[in-house]
Amino acid sequence: MATDELKALETQGLEELRACSDEAALRAWYTKFLSEKGLWKLAFGKLNTLSKDQKKTFGEEANRVKKTLSDEYDKAIKEDKERTLLARLTANPLDVTLPGRTRPRGRLHPATQILRQINSIFADLGFQVYRTREVETDELNFELLNMPAHHPARDMWDTFFTTTPGVVLRTHTSPGQIHVMREAAGKPIRVILPGMCYRNEAISTRSEIQFYQVEGLVIGEGVTMADLKGTIAAFARRMFGPGRQVRIRSSYFPFTEPSIEVDIDWPKDDPNRDRLTKGTGWLEILGAGMVHPNVLKAGGYDPAKVTGFAFGMGPQRMLMLKHAIDDIRLFWQNDLRFLRQF
Repeated sequence: MATDELKALETQGLEELRACSDEAALRAWYTKFLSEKGLWKLAFGKLNTLSKDQKKTFGEEANRVKKTLSDEYDKAIKEDKERTLLARLTANPLDVTLPGRTRPRGRLHPATQILRQINSIFADLGFQVYRTREVETDELNFELLNMPAHHPARDMWDTFFTTTPGVVLRTHTSPGQIHVMREAAGKPIRVILPGMCYRNEAISTRSEIQFYQVEGLVIGEGVTMADLKGTIAAFARRMFGPGRQVRIRSSYFPFTEPSIEVDIDWPKDDPNRDRLTKGTGWLEILGAGMVHPNVLKAGGYDPAKVTGFAFGMGPQRMLMLKHAIDDIRLFWQNDLRFLRQF
Protein backbone atom coordinates (compact mmCIF):
# COMPACT_ATOMS: atom_id res chain seq x y z
CA MET A 1 0.00 0.00 0.00
CA ALA A 2 1.05 3.57 -0.54
CA THR A 3 0.89 4.30 3.20
CA ASP A 4 3.39 1.51 3.81
CA GLU A 5 5.84 3.36 1.57
CA LEU A 6 5.39 6.48 3.69
CA LYS A 7 6.12 4.54 6.89
CA ALA A 8 9.21 3.02 5.29
CA LEU A 9 10.30 6.51 4.26
CA GLU A 10 9.77 7.73 7.85
CA THR A 11 11.84 4.86 9.27
CA GLN A 12 14.65 5.41 6.73
CA GLY A 13 14.65 9.14 7.36
CA LEU A 14 14.87 8.85 11.14
CA GLU A 15 17.66 6.26 10.95
CA GLU A 16 19.74 8.39 8.60
CA LEU A 17 19.04 11.51 10.66
CA ARG A 18 20.42 9.84 13.79
CA ALA A 19 23.57 8.96 11.83
CA CYS A 20 24.30 12.62 10.93
CA SER A 21 27.32 13.83 12.91
CA ASP A 22 27.56 17.51 11.95
CA GLU A 23 25.67 20.42 10.42
CA ALA A 24 26.84 19.64 6.87
CA ALA A 25 25.44 16.09 7.12
CA LEU A 26 22.16 17.45 8.50
CA ARG A 27 21.84 19.90 5.60
CA ALA A 28 22.48 17.07 3.14
CA TRP A 29 19.83 14.95 4.89
CA TYR A 30 17.31 17.79 4.57
CA THR A 31 18.01 18.07 0.84
CA LYS A 32 17.52 14.30 0.40
CA PHE A 33 14.26 13.99 2.34
CA LEU A 34 12.44 17.31 2.70
CA SER A 35 13.52 19.61 -0.14
CA GLU A 36 11.39 20.31 -3.22
CA LYS A 37 13.05 17.36 -4.98
CA GLY A 38 13.37 15.17 -1.88
CA LEU A 39 12.02 11.67 -1.23
CA TRP A 40 8.96 12.89 0.67
CA LYS A 41 7.94 15.08 -2.27
CA LEU A 42 8.31 12.13 -4.63
CA ALA A 43 6.23 9.92 -2.36
CA PHE A 44 3.56 12.57 -2.01
CA GLY A 45 3.38 12.80 -5.79
CA LYS A 46 1.67 9.40 -5.84
CA LEU A 47 -1.44 11.05 -4.40
CA ASN A 48 -2.80 11.62 -7.90
CA THR A 49 -2.66 7.89 -8.67
CA LEU A 50 -4.94 6.91 -5.78
CA SER A 51 -8.71 6.60 -5.63
CA LYS A 52 -10.80 9.23 -3.91
CA ASP A 53 -11.18 7.12 -0.74
CA GLN A 54 -7.42 6.39 -0.52
CA LYS A 55 -6.38 10.02 -1.04
CA LYS A 56 -7.72 11.18 2.35
CA THR A 57 -5.87 8.48 4.31
CA PHE A 58 -2.69 8.87 2.27
CA GLY A 59 -2.69 12.68 2.58
CA GLU A 60 -3.10 12.57 6.37
CA GLU A 61 -0.29 10.02 6.68
CA ALA A 62 1.97 12.00 4.34
CA ASN A 63 1.49 15.16 6.40
CA ARG A 64 2.18 13.27 9.64
CA VAL A 65 5.41 11.81 8.24
CA LYS A 66 6.55 15.22 6.99
CA LYS A 67 5.84 16.83 10.39
CA THR A 68 7.69 14.05 12.21
CA LEU A 69 10.73 14.34 9.97
CA SER A 70 10.68 18.18 10.14
CA ASP A 71 10.40 18.22 13.94
CA GLU A 72 13.21 15.72 14.34
CA TYR A 73 15.37 17.67 11.91
CA ASP A 74 14.82 20.94 13.83
CA LYS A 75 15.66 19.12 17.06
CA ALA A 76 18.83 17.67 15.54
CA ILE A 77 19.95 21.11 14.26
CA LYS A 78 19.43 22.63 17.72
CA GLU A 79 21.35 19.82 19.42
CA ASP A 80 24.20 20.18 16.92
CA LYS A 81 24.50 23.91 17.66
CA GLU A 82 24.56 23.21 21.40
CA ARG A 83 27.28 20.59 20.90
CA THR A 84 29.32 23.04 18.81
CA LEU A 85 28.99 25.80 21.42
CA LEU A 86 29.91 23.42 24.22
CA ALA A 87 32.97 22.31 22.27
CA ARG A 88 34.06 25.92 21.83
CA LEU A 89 33.57 26.72 25.48
CA THR A 90 35.49 23.61 26.47
CA ALA A 91 38.34 24.45 24.10
CA ASN A 92 38.47 28.06 25.42
CA PRO A 93 37.12 28.02 28.96
CA LEU A 94 35.28 31.17 29.99
CA ASP A 95 36.36 32.71 33.26
CA VAL A 96 33.08 34.14 34.54
CA THR A 97 34.96 35.96 37.34
CA LEU A 98 36.67 38.30 34.87
CA PRO A 99 35.26 41.84 34.66
CA GLY A 100 33.11 42.63 31.65
CA ARG A 101 34.22 44.74 28.73
CA THR A 102 33.68 48.39 29.56
CA ARG A 103 32.19 50.74 27.01
CA PRO A 104 34.62 53.37 25.72
CA ARG A 105 33.87 56.75 27.30
CA GLY A 106 33.96 60.13 25.70
CA ARG A 107 36.58 62.57 26.89
CA LEU A 108 37.53 66.20 26.73
CA HIS A 109 39.41 67.45 23.69
CA PRO A 110 43.11 68.03 24.55
CA ALA A 111 42.72 71.76 23.80
CA THR A 112 39.92 71.92 26.36
CA GLN A 113 42.02 69.99 28.86
CA ILE A 114 44.98 72.39 28.59
CA LEU A 115 42.65 75.41 28.78
CA ARG A 116 41.18 74.08 32.01
CA GLN A 117 44.65 73.44 33.41
CA ILE A 118 45.73 77.01 32.60
CA ASN A 119 42.51 78.40 34.08
CA SER A 120 43.08 76.36 37.25
CA ILE A 121 46.65 77.57 37.69
CA PHE A 122 45.70 81.23 37.33
CA ALA A 123 42.65 80.77 39.55
CA ASP A 124 45.05 79.67 42.29
CA LEU A 125 46.99 82.89 41.65
CA GLY A 126 43.86 84.98 42.19
CA PHE A 127 42.78 85.52 38.58
CA GLN A 128 39.20 85.45 37.31
CA VAL A 129 38.14 84.19 33.88
CA TYR A 130 36.65 86.84 31.58
CA ARG A 131 35.29 85.88 28.15
CA THR A 132 34.77 88.29 25.26
CA ARG A 133 33.36 88.13 21.75
CA GLU A 134 35.20 86.69 18.74
CA VAL A 135 33.91 89.24 16.21
CA GLU A 136 35.36 92.68 16.94
CA THR A 137 35.49 96.16 15.53
CA ASP A 138 38.70 97.38 13.94
CA GLU A 139 38.79 100.03 16.67
CA LEU A 140 38.90 97.51 19.50
CA ASN A 141 41.11 95.00 17.70
CA PHE A 142 43.72 97.58 16.65
CA GLU A 143 43.18 101.31 17.29
CA LEU A 144 42.52 101.22 21.04
CA LEU A 145 45.48 98.86 21.42
CA ASN A 146 47.82 101.61 20.22
CA MET A 147 47.66 100.67 16.52
CA PRO A 148 45.92 103.44 14.57
CA ALA A 149 45.11 103.04 10.89
CA HIS A 150 48.15 102.34 8.69
CA HIS A 151 50.30 101.56 11.73
CA PRO A 152 53.06 99.14 10.60
CA ALA A 153 52.41 96.85 13.60
CA ARG A 154 49.12 95.81 11.99
CA ASP A 155 51.17 93.73 9.57
CA MET A 156 52.02 91.43 12.49
CA TRP A 157 48.49 90.01 12.20
CA ASP A 158 46.95 88.68 8.98
CA THR A 159 43.36 89.73 9.51
CA PHE A 160 40.04 88.23 8.39
CA PHE A 161 37.79 91.13 7.39
CA THR A 162 34.01 90.68 7.25
CA THR A 163 31.66 92.13 4.66
CA THR A 164 30.67 94.76 7.23
CA PRO A 165 33.15 97.67 7.07
CA GLY A 166 35.18 98.04 10.25
CA VAL A 167 34.30 94.58 11.59
CA VAL A 168 36.90 91.79 11.78
CA LEU A 169 37.42 88.39 13.31
CA ARG A 170 39.65 89.12 16.27
CA THR A 171 43.30 88.35 15.61
CA HIS A 172 44.15 88.10 19.31
CA THR A 173 42.40 88.16 22.67
CA SER A 174 43.87 91.58 23.47
CA PRO A 175 40.63 93.49 22.59
CA GLY A 176 39.25 91.89 25.73
CA GLN A 177 41.56 94.16 27.71
CA ILE A 178 39.53 97.19 26.64
CA HIS A 179 36.24 95.43 27.40
CA VAL A 180 37.25 94.40 30.91
CA MET A 181 38.81 97.77 31.74
CA ARG A 182 35.71 99.68 30.70
CA GLU A 183 33.51 97.27 32.63
CA ALA A 184 35.70 97.52 35.74
CA ALA A 185 35.35 101.32 35.62
CA GLY A 186 38.58 102.20 37.41
CA LYS A 187 38.68 99.27 39.87
CA PRO A 188 41.71 96.93 40.15
CA ILE A 189 41.77 94.07 37.64
CA ARG A 190 43.23 90.57 37.74
CA VAL A 191 41.79 88.44 34.93
CA ILE A 192 42.63 85.98 32.21
CA LEU A 193 40.82 86.10 28.88
CA PRO A 194 40.76 82.72 27.08
CA GLY A 195 39.21 82.41 23.63
CA MET A 196 39.46 81.60 19.94
CA CYS A 197 41.39 83.85 17.55
CA TYR A 198 41.59 83.95 13.75
CA ARG A 199 44.37 84.83 11.32
CA ASN A 200 44.47 84.57 7.56
CA GLU A 201 47.65 82.50 7.42
CA ALA A 202 48.81 79.51 5.41
CA ILE A 203 48.01 76.32 7.33
CA SER A 204 51.15 74.37 8.23
CA THR A 205 52.58 72.23 11.00
CA ARG A 206 53.17 75.38 13.08
CA SER A 207 50.23 77.65 12.17
CA GLU A 208 46.46 77.44 11.81
CA ILE A 209 43.82 79.94 10.76
CA GLN A 210 42.05 79.52 14.10
CA PHE A 211 43.59 78.82 17.47
CA TYR A 212 43.11 79.43 21.17
CA GLN A 213 44.85 82.17 23.14
CA VAL A 214 44.88 83.06 26.81
CA GLU A 215 45.41 86.71 27.63
CA GLY A 216 46.21 87.92 31.14
CA LEU A 217 45.67 91.41 32.53
CA VAL A 218 46.49 92.93 35.92
CA ILE A 219 45.86 96.63 36.69
CA GLY A 220 46.19 98.46 39.96
CA GLU A 221 48.27 100.93 41.94
CA GLY A 222 51.95 100.04 42.21
CA VAL A 223 51.91 97.11 39.75
CA THR A 224 55.47 96.60 38.49
CA MET A 225 57.54 94.46 36.17
CA ALA A 226 58.59 92.46 39.25
CA ASP A 227 54.94 91.44 39.72
CA LEU A 228 54.82 90.31 36.09
CA LYS A 229 58.03 88.29 36.43
CA GLY A 230 56.81 86.60 39.61
CA THR A 231 53.45 85.71 38.06
CA ILE A 232 55.03 84.26 34.92
CA ALA A 233 57.61 82.27 36.91
CA ALA A 234 54.90 80.83 39.17
CA PHE A 235 52.80 79.84 36.16
CA ALA A 236 55.73 78.27 34.27
CA ARG A 237 56.73 76.11 37.23
CA ARG A 238 53.17 74.96 37.81
CA MET A 239 52.72 74.13 34.13
CA PHE A 240 56.09 72.61 33.25
CA GLY A 241 57.57 71.52 36.57
CA PRO A 242 58.93 73.12 39.76
CA GLY A 243 62.54 73.01 38.57
CA ARG A 244 62.02 75.17 35.49
CA GLN A 245 64.15 78.29 35.09
CA VAL A 246 62.68 81.38 33.42
CA ARG A 247 64.52 83.68 31.02
CA ILE A 248 63.25 87.10 29.91
CA ARG A 249 64.18 88.77 26.62
CA SER A 250 63.31 92.22 25.34
CA SER A 251 60.70 92.33 22.58
CA TYR A 252 58.10 94.61 20.99
CA PHE A 253 54.33 94.66 21.17
CA PRO A 254 52.42 97.86 20.37
CA PHE A 255 50.15 97.55 23.41
CA THR A 256 52.87 97.03 26.05
CA GLU A 257 55.93 99.06 27.01
CA PRO A 258 58.38 97.66 27.88
CA SER A 259 57.64 94.36 26.15
CA ILE A 260 59.24 90.99 26.83
CA GLU A 261 59.25 87.42 25.66
CA VAL A 262 59.54 84.60 28.19
CA ASP A 263 61.53 81.39 27.78
CA ILE A 264 61.93 78.36 30.02
CA ASP A 265 64.85 75.95 30.14
CA TRP A 266 63.99 72.49 28.84
CA PRO A 267 64.97 69.33 30.77
CA LYS A 268 68.34 68.00 29.63
CA ASP A 269 67.17 64.39 29.86
CA ASP A 270 64.34 64.94 27.36
CA PRO A 271 65.29 63.28 24.02
CA ASN A 272 63.32 66.00 22.21
CA ARG A 273 65.27 68.82 23.85
CA ASP A 274 67.54 69.74 20.92
CA ARG A 275 64.72 69.52 18.39
CA LEU A 276 62.29 71.62 20.47
CA THR A 277 64.81 74.26 21.52
CA LYS A 278 66.83 74.25 18.28
CA GLY A 279 69.89 73.43 20.30
CA THR A 280 69.64 76.45 22.63
CA GLY A 281 68.16 74.66 25.63
CA TRP A 282 65.52 77.42 25.96
CA LEU A 283 61.91 77.41 24.73
CA GLU A 284 59.66 80.44 24.24
CA ILE A 285 56.31 80.10 26.03
CA LEU A 286 54.65 83.55 25.92
CA GLY A 287 54.89 87.27 25.31
CA ALA A 288 54.19 89.95 27.93
CA GLY A 289 54.88 93.47 29.08
CA MET A 290 53.66 96.47 31.03
CA VAL A 291 50.38 97.85 29.68
CA HIS A 292 51.05 100.85 27.42
CA PRO A 293 49.76 104.18 28.82
CA ASN A 294 47.71 104.73 25.66
CA VAL A 295 45.91 101.42 26.24
CA LEU A 296 45.24 102.32 29.86
CA LYS A 297 43.70 105.60 28.70
CA ALA A 298 41.55 103.81 26.12
CA GLY A 299 40.23 101.59 28.90
CA GLY A 300 39.37 104.54 31.12
CA TYR A 301 42.35 104.46 33.51
CA ASP A 302 44.77 107.24 34.40
CA PRO A 303 48.33 106.00 33.68
CA ALA A 304 49.64 108.56 36.14
CA LYS A 305 47.84 106.74 38.98
CA VAL A 306 47.77 103.07 38.00
CA THR A 307 49.95 100.64 36.09
CA GLY A 308 49.42 97.15 34.81
CA PHE A 309 50.89 94.19 33.02
CA ALA A 310 49.57 91.86 30.34
CA PHE A 311 50.66 88.56 28.84
CA GLY A 312 49.48 86.23 26.12
CA MET A 313 50.07 82.57 25.33
CA GLY A 314 48.81 79.81 23.03
CA PRO A 315 47.31 76.87 24.98
CA GLN A 316 47.71 74.47 22.06
CA ARG A 317 51.34 75.50 21.77
CA MET A 318 51.72 74.76 25.49
CA LEU A 319 50.36 71.27 24.90
CA MET A 320 52.69 70.80 21.93
CA LEU A 321 55.64 71.75 24.11
CA LYS A 322 54.67 69.48 26.98
CA HIS A 323 54.14 66.42 24.77
CA ALA A 324 56.55 67.07 21.90
CA ILE A 325 53.71 67.36 19.35
CA ASP A 326 55.12 68.69 16.10
CA ASP A 327 51.95 69.36 14.06
CA ILE A 328 49.28 71.81 15.25
CA ARG A 329 46.86 70.53 12.60
CA LEU A 330 46.32 67.39 14.69
CA PHE A 331 44.09 69.39 17.02
CA TRP A 332 41.52 69.90 14.24
CA GLN A 333 41.59 66.58 12.37
CA ASN A 334 39.38 64.59 14.79
CA ASP A 335 41.74 61.62 14.51
CA LEU A 336 40.81 59.33 17.41
CA ARG A 337 44.29 57.78 17.39
CA PHE A 338 45.61 61.19 18.43
CA LEU A 339 42.75 62.29 20.70
CA ARG A 340 42.67 59.07 22.73
CA GLN A 341 46.21 59.70 23.93
CA PHE A 342 44.86 62.49 26.15
